[in-house]
Amino acid sequence: MGTLKECGTPVGRTAGPVKMPANNSQQKPEGSYTDVIPVSMETDSPDAIVTYAVEVLNPEGRGAGVSNQVRIPLAHSLPPPQDFQAKLTHEGVLLSWSVSTPPRSQQDGARYVFRVYRTREGSTERVLAGQAFAGTEQGYLLTDSNIEWEKTYDYRAEAVTLIDVPNKAQIQVEGDDTLPVKVFADDVFPPAVPTGLQAVFSGPGQKLFIDLVWAPVTDADLAGYNIYRSEGGGSAIKLNVELVRAPAYRDANVQAGKHYSYSVSSVDQRGNESGRSEEASEAVP
Repeated sequence: MGTLKECGTPVGRTAGPVKMPANNSQQKPEGSYTDVIPVSMETDSPDAIVTYAVEVLNPEGRGAGVSNQVRIPLAHSLPPPQDFQAKLTHEGVLLSWSVSTPPRSQQDGARYVFRVYRTREGSTERVLAGQAFAGTEQGYLLTDSNIEWEKTYDYRAEAVTLIDVPNKAQIQVEGDDTLPVKVFADDVFPPAVPTGLQAVFSGPGQKLFIDLVWAPVTDADLAGYNIYRSEGGGSAIKLNVELVRAPAYRDANVQAGKHYSYSVSSVDQRGNESGRSEEASEAVP
């Protein structure tokens, strides 16, 4: 449909404003109407547009003309994803969903994408957590790593139809949202276990000590390391009082003729401790 010059047969009527402004308010009356598009009218042609306008009638049925006009594409909207779930992992929130039937192949420039949005508890801002273009598969996975730990989030997913129009802005038609899925991002996940631990004795003629070095743990929330030592097959004890910040440690409390075994763990900012590394042993002559 092109530009409306007058209203002929209306698609619907509403009795009056749903919301009237308060006295002395500069707000305008507000009303709403929902028009259900027949399936027979839906198409993915970039030229298929329906135009809407509103005309206000007085009690005698006379109007002053149509309002400003809005143009809505008649593209198919896909149903919301099925079995939408959110699971907390070490990397973030793992989101998964499925579709019973993959979207039909691209027609008339139409493509389909699934978008997932999150809203933090206490906020109304809807943030795009990620998206995945629809293909022939029936299951999808997406990880949202841009979260704050110890916060609660609501996640929703929707399917969007994208229509590429030559020399014009892309048309995007959003489908219905899934029901919200709530996730409390409680960080109970320890950082990675340190690797590459080496123990080296200082050498004769010097003060006795054993130097330890290992590959640094790259977790963003790393707070430091704990150092453990055992002697002669006994139980391991922690050597450090405060967390060791760098991936190196000098044990100066060693004695000649002893054999020591060491292991290292990593600790994050919330106190989660990893397992211990493989042991490294060294003898003091």
